[in-house]
Amino acid sequence: MTQKTIMLACDAGMSTSLLVNKMKKVAKEKNLDYKIFATPVSHADSYLEKEEINLVLLGPQVRYMLKDMKAIFDPKGIPVEVIPMTDYGMMNAKNVLALAESLL
Repeated sequence: MTQKTIMLACDAGMSTSLLVNKMKKVAKEKNLDYKIFATPVSHADSYLEKEEINLVLLGPQVRYMLKDMKAIFDPKGIPVEVIPMTDYGMMNAKNVLALAESLL
């Protein structure tokens, strides 16, 4: 299996970094080869030139940008989805990773 890259985009990338670390731990426990990182949503499109992105997950605080982000990533075949508020707030990495897996 080739490595998949999951980008989490939020307002500033701070709180999402906690979720990223938890998701990495869960992925490792499941022997999943995922590269997971966080970035501010304002920098998300710049990663198209730097990384092979397979999925973009938006923090619920930037859900209003879903349409704009889909306009950028959908033409490249990269799914974009909003992380459910409850899972984000509870830092439920298992649920967020399950969402990611369903979209990959």
